[in-house]
Amino acid sequence: MAAGLLALTAVLLLLGASVGSTGWESMWSLRDDPVVQQIVWDIRLPRTLGAWLAGALLGLAGAVAQGLFRNPLADPYLLGSASGAALGGALAMVLSGTAAIGMAWMQRLGMTGMAFAGAAAAVVLTLVLAQGVQNSLRMLLAGVVVGVVLGAVRDMLELRYPDILQPMKAFGLGSTAFIGWPACALLLGAWALCSGVAWALSRVLDALTLGESTAASLGLPLAPMRAGLIAVMALATGTAVAQTGLIAFVGLAAPHLVRSMVRVGHARSIWLASLMGGVVLLVADILARWVMAPEELPVGVLTALLGGSYLLWLMHRGHAARQVRG
Repeated sequence: MAAGLLALTAVLLLLGASVGSTGWESMWSLRDDPVVQQIVWDIRLPRTLGAWLAGALLGLAGAVAQGLFRNPLADPYLLGSASGAALGGALAMVLSGTAAIGMAWMQRLGMTGMAFAGAAAAVVLTLVLAQGVQNSLRMLLAGVVVGVVLGAVRDMLELRYPDILQPMKAFGLGSTAFIGWPACALLLGAWALCSGVAWALSRVLDALTLGESTAASLGLPLAPMRAGLIAVMALATGTAVAQTGLIAFVGLAAPHLVRSMVRVGHARSIWLASLMGGVVLLVADILARWVMAPEELPVGVLTALLGGSYLLWLMHRGHAARQVRG
């Protein structure tokens, strides 16, 4: 399956480099037109690669979240990182038009840095409220509370500064349009680090499927390994959201797609979910550029439509199967 996903990724990368504001374009024109070469190299290729890397990070974070909380409905935004990133982005927009004393370091971080800092701060706040990583249910509840509170603070900022409403709407819908080569390097570094750490800690996810007490009886240091997996989830989610905004359903749907095709342990499923997440987001990005060219759809809208439709179909299939067995 991994080979198939990698082959599909290669094909999609070529397709992504061929989709522009006028729809599909022939790559043969690269030989003769230096303007097209610059457009492809400086805009389309980093955007296409960045979309795959962001999707891969979300898919990996989704697989870790579902394994860590033993809940197939868990997604990467579960610990409040989405609300924290949105609040950080809103603060960056507000501060960009002000000369707030003592806030110069926030202004230097910019939109991307503030979104990442907001996501990381939200996860830390969730862990503080949950009093550590020992109790999964307490972490889930704390994440919900943090998400609601930070979302309310962001709404208050938007009401106080209505000029940021439009850009925050775009941030909430998600976009890969502003990814360049430096962002690709950052996404690649985060993906390599998160993938390696998640793979190294994957045995605790396999142990947790047997229950808390059984996992503890195996002699695994559950608390530090859980903390490492939460750090992976926070870093992967925060990096992706900081570059693309809030993109729905990729982290939730990618692990489900993998489980519907193969049954493997978490060591392999994490890698496969990451590859699947990259494919899903890249397909959505290509469609977002092509369906209404020269206009462009927000990629988050398409991922919500595709991912939501798949999960609805999955629920319907499961209900139908239970009726047949009953």
